[in-house]
Formats: sequence, structure tokens, C-alpha cells
Amino acid sequence: MSPTETIRVLVVDDDFMVAKVHSGFVRQVPGFEVVGAAHTGAQAVSEARRLQPDLVLLDIHLPDINGLELLQQLRDVVPELDVLVISAAREVETVRRALRGGIVHYLMKPFSADDLHERLEHYRQSYQALSPGSASGTAEQADVNRVFGLGDTARPLPKGFSTETLRLVEELLRRTSDTSAGADLSATEAADALGTSRVSARRYLEYLVEEGRAVVQLRYGGIGRPERRYKRQG
Repeated sequence: MSPTETIRVLVVDDDFMVAKVHSGFVRQVPGFEVVGAAHTGAQAVSEARRLQPDLVLLDIHLPDINGLELLQQLRDVVPELDVLVISAAREVETVRRALRGGIVHYLMKPFSADDLHERLEHYRQSYQALSPGSASGTAEQADVNRVFGLGDTARPLPKGFSTETLRLVEELLRRTSDTSAGADLSATEAADALGTSRVSARRYLEYLVEEGRAVVQLRYGGIGRPERRYKRQG
């Protein structure tokens, strides 16, 4: 598929309500479409064959098969399928087996909409650049680095940070400054533009300030604390 096309997602989870919640999370992310849900391994294989999704959100604990064993069956019917594991399983060997199976991410339950949003954005920006339908047909080192979580930051990112989300925040600051000289934005405005929570957006913006890649100014007016406004450094 072309990196510009909508990414079709199949949600596989034994719990009907959990699958519904996760489907709702996916629908909040631009560029992704939930095409179906399955609650057993057999149903997942049938739906994958019928729907031909690009990405499966795969639970490990299913009533009729272990998700890691199901993974290869899904690829037998959809050879180019990508898999993002979402599971409560925390055993090191389970995680290792999943990684050896070629998954794109392993997200542990419970998680928030923001957590899944970050993984999906990383997948869209990184893995889709290496898809068979990519425009150039060749990969740059930067494309490969993104897949393996390597960025241009000077020090390791804080816990819970995503390299891809950080890049999106910086790009938003750049676009804001290009729109008007000296233009800035608040954490709330950044959150609205990126589709994340205000708290998450502010953490990334404050990190960029600490790194010297953004500056913060206080805007006074009205009652209460002054508003923190961020803009690109330089």
C-alpha cells in the first residue's frame, strides 16, 4: 500500500468490550481505519483473509490459541501483514518471542489512548516509509533509524516519550513559526493539533525547552496564572 493511504486495522481481543475500547482508540488517530474485530484465533484468520488488513492489534491470550502462534497463521493469509501486540502478558520470554516474530510494537495493558496513539504514529511514519508501495523504492539510513527507535536527540528521552511524537511536536513548532514571525502556541493548542492530551503535549514542549530547541514565554491577562506559550528556538 502507499504510505499516503488509510491504514486498515483489524482488532483481535477475546474480550468484546476491550476490543470495542481499543477500536475507539484507533479511530481517534488520523490515517487509521478499523475494518473489523475478532475474538478468537479462528475468527481472526477468517477476518484477516476476508478483510486483508494492513495492521493487526493482537492480544496474546485468546480462548483457542496463543496469539504468538496465531501470528504466523495470520501472515500465511496476509503475507505483508504488520502486527502490534497489545497484551497483559509481561513475561520476558513472551516479549522475546513476540519480537522474534517480527512485531512492530508490544504495548502492555492497561494503556491509554495516548499510549496507543504514539505507537500508531510511529508505525505510520516509520514502518510505512519502508512499505512495498513507498514512492522511492529505496530506504535512507534515517528511515531505518526511525524503525529501531533512533532519533536525533542529544540524550535518552524521558520514560514514556516517543521519538516520533517528539518529531511531530518540533514540526508543529516549525510550522507555527513559519506562519507568522514570532508566532507561538500553548500546550492546549499543541494537543488539539496533534490529537494528544494537554499534559502529554506540555511534557514534550517543556523537554524541548530544556534541550534549548524551544523557548517559553509567559502571557499575562485575566485572572489566574499566566499562560505558557512556546515557540521554536532560533
